[in-house]
This record gives sequence, structure tokens and C-alpha cells, in this order.
Amino acid sequence: MAKPVLFFDHVSQKSAKHSRKHVLSRILLAMTSVIAFVNFQQVMAIEVNDSNQPQKTSPVLQSVIDAARDSATQSYEQDDHGLNSKLKEIDYTTYRSIRFKPEQSLWHGENDYELQFFHPGFLYEYPVTIHTIGGDNKPERLAFNSEMFNYDGSASNLAGLTDEKSGFAGFRVHYPIKSEEYKDEFAVFLGASYFRLVGKNQVYGISARGLAIDTALAKGEEFPHFTEFWIIEPSEGKPITIYARLESPSVAGAYKFVIQPDIDTSVKVESWLFARDDVSKLGIAPFTSMFLYGENTEKRHDDYRPEVHDSDGVLMVTHADEEIWRPLTNPARLQVTSLSDANPKGFGMLQRDGEWDNYLDAEANYHLRPGLWVTPEAGFEKGRLEVVEIPTKSEIHDNIVAFWTPEKPFKSGESLYFAYELKTVEQNPFVSKLASVVRTRQGKAVLPGDEFKNDSLNTTRQFSVDFSAPSSVSFDDKSMKLIVQGTNGTISKQRLYPVADGQEWRATFFVKPKEKQTVDMRAYIEHDGKRVSEVWNYVYQPK
Repeated sequence: MAKPVLFFDHVSQKSAKHSRKHVLSRILLAMTSVIAFVNFQQVMAIEVNDSNQPQKTSPVLQSVIDAARDSATQSYEQDDHGLNSKLKEIDYTTYRSIRFKPEQSLWHGENDYELQFFHPGFLYEYPVTIHTIGGDNKPERLAFNSEMFNYDGSASNLAGLTDEKSGFAGFRVHYPIKSEEYKDEFAVFLGASYFRLVGKNQVYGISARGLAIDTALAKGEEFPHFTEFWIIEPSEGKPITIYARLESPSVAGAYKFVIQPDIDTSVKVESWLFARDDVSKLGIAPFTSMFLYGENTEKRHDDYRPEVHDSDGVLMVTHADEEIWRPLTNPARLQVTSLSDANPKGFGMLQRDGEWDNYLDAEANYHLRPGLWVTPEAGFEKGRLEVVEIPTKSEIHDNIVAFWTPEKPFKSGESLYFAYELKTVEQNPFVSKLASVVRTRQGKAVLPGDEFKNDSLNTTRQFSVDFSAPSSVSFDDKSMKLIVQGTNGTISKQRLYPVADGQEWRATFFVKPKEKQTVDMRAYIEHDGKRVSEVWNYVYQPK
């Protein structure tokens, strides 16, 4: 099985202590809790057909799609490009000592965009082949050349272990987002099908992936790999277009990425997928992130930093315009939840809290981590947004995964087409007309005077959820109503009142779990019978 990816500080601009490993290999199905909210209509998925293939308009891309289709009819083989075993066995420190020479960048001094490349080896045992496409529209393979790299320290004896066919581990794209004087790194493709994006004022955090397969299933996750890239030289002021081939034991695929660096960097994604074998759970537009602890965490960590996370929640806008906010947790046991819909208008994983004071980390800069927002365009019919939360004790582990999964399994011989926009966002992807969740807190439920009695409420929790007050609605005790719903628990003592000089509304309530079962909750605010807030959705696991 493919190894998951590690992003290092020379990629993500974080120190080694903040580089982290995907931990899905530790998933045990017996620990899983699944909750679903259903709201959909019967529709069919989109197969690959003449209407969604470029054919004559883009012959190179069509050849990439045709190669994926053909590959799916053959047995799966991984190509390590004959990579020397000594490069596979090097450690992290040695790998970091191999550095790309900036003056060797693709299009250096010739284009607003420049590409820098990563050396194969260490965890990156299966290099990628890279082609460039110039004005003549003819692909040209980019030969590996050790002269592109400095081999320092413990890596000094590794330069002779490669040849022109060795391939690269991946690449990063630079563009002058902040000023004309310097070309900033804004995108990186490295390891399996992982890629990262940042906008003008953002730092790397959450990762995207091309595809997720069988995540959180007992048989184990399958990690697809991008194996080949075609990079089209962009015209001045235009986005950069990249084609990619994807391979795994179960799926072969072709991808088109049109990337526009900006204040928020956006990517138009199209994918053509062909099933080599049956896939039980297909994950489209996957996110991978980290949540160690936050304002909603039950037990405070012994750390000077108030919160540590790359993302703090998942937001989904359904086809019926219902906005659902699901705060992330670091659960005591593996947790899988889902939000079902057909043709959702958008979904994403966000870092809604962008206040420096809530992190106090001058090195990781969690307050500058972007969210990622998906706007579906094709293929997102009947299915669900699935969120996987894995227990972790360290911020070096990516323990949160989310993706869209079609309801129907992907069977051998079938094909599927998807199109969506992926965009980095700061705090929120849009300005909502509804009251939005600002923070979620919980604590031991203690009524006045109970502190002098026996601890009879030790299984009951008090939740406090603050909503931003929309300008269109004035708070009124008589016309406002808090609606709280829960399963596997009793909800009591509900209150709703204005705070922060009326700029926020606070909802509080008690939750008593049934026999320490996982409690699934929804809460929202009504005004004269009409919902005026997004839906707060939370899953509480009693310790």
C-alpha cells in the first residue's frame, strides 16, 4: 500500500515539529460511530461521455483521459523509476539536505510563474514523470538532472544515484502574489495525490487530495498516486493549467487543474475516473487537516497555547440553502459522521477562528491557516459529505479527513466525471445572512448551590454556543426561539439571550448522555417560526 505523505518545513514553511504524518492506518472499524442527516432526491451520477471530454478541443488532455481509461482495463503496477534503494532508505535530516537550486526553476526569468522540483527518495519512493507544454502544444518530458539540486551534509554522496529517468518527487509553483519583486510559493504537489494551496496572506495548513478511497473502512484505506503531470506554460496574467494522471489498485484517473493565485487561490478541477476494481467508498474533493484541541475541547491541555488546530469546523450548504456548521473535535475514539444531500451548493473545511489571541503561536501561525471551499459543478448528485475524526495526542498528525462520497459504490468497469471549484478562504467562504456560530464551549453542568452537594450531575454537560447576530433581525424574547434536538441524550434548561452588547446571541443548554452513548445534537434559532441561524451540528462523546 502507498505510504501517506509528509510535508516538510521547506515545503510548508513550518518547523520540523509541525511536519506531520497521516494516521489513517490506525483506523479500526469497531471504534466507528456514524451519524447521517438525509435530505435528497433520486438522481444519477455522471459517467464519462462525449459531453464531458475535450476530444478535439484539447488533444493532449484527451490522450491523458484515454490513457487512464485503458489503464483501468489492465492490472495495477507501481513504477519506482528504478530508484536506488539508498535514496529510499535516507532519513528526514538527509532528505532535507537535498535542496533545489532556485536558479534552475522552470521558466526562470521568462514567465511570471516558476516551478521548483523535489528530489525523489525518503518517503517519496514512487517519483512522478513531468512534461512541459509550450506554445506548440507538444508535450516534452522534463529529464531529471542532479545539477538542479545541492547535496549538502549527509546527502553529499547521493548525487550520483540518479539519472535522467529518475523522475521527481513533486513540484511547487511560484507567482508574485504579494508584490512584483518576489515570486511566492502558492501551490505544491507532493506525495500520493496530495496538494496544498495558499492565498496572499495565508500559510500552509490544510491539504487537498485528488481522491480518497475506502477511508475509515476495516479493510484499510487505499492511497492513489499522481504518477504523471503535464504543465502548460501560462500566458501573462492567466492561470496555470496542469493535467495529471492518477493510479491506484482500484482506480485510474485523469485530472485537469486550472489554478489562479490571488488573495484567495482558486482551482477549477475536473476529473475523469475509471474503476479497475470495485470501490466501496469513493472520496471526492478530499480534505486532510489537524485538530488537536480548541475552545470546545472538554479537558484543557497543558500548553501555553489556548488552541492548536489547522481547521475548526466543516460547513455545508445544502441544495435547499440550509447552512450546517459542524465543529471539529479530537474524539476519544474514532468518529465518522456524515451530512447527506443531493446537489449541495457548497461545502468545505474552515479555520473560522482567525484571531491571533486564540492561538498565541508565532511559529505555526494557526490564525493564518486557510480553509478550503468546494463549489460543485458536476457529479455531486445523491451522496454525503463524510467527516472522519481520529484520536491524536500530537499536532504532527493529520487526524481529520472530509470528502464527498456518492451513495452508489463505484464498480469495476464503470466511469465517473466530476467538476468543481476548490478555493482557499480566510475564516468564511461567504457573508451569510443568517446568524453564524462564533464559538462552541462546554463544561461541567453545575447549578447554583450544587457545588455544596454530591456530584450528582457528573454525566451532564453544559453547552454554550454563541451566534453572530445578523443585522436584519433584532433580538426579541417573545418572538425568538432556540430549537435543540438530540439523540442518545436528554436536552434540558435551554436558554437564548443577547451578549456582547447585542452583537451576539448565546444559546445554552444541558445535555445528559444516555448510558455514556455518543450524543448527536442540532441547534438553531427561529424568529416568528422562521429559521434565522445556521444549524449547529455537534457530536459529543462522553469520556
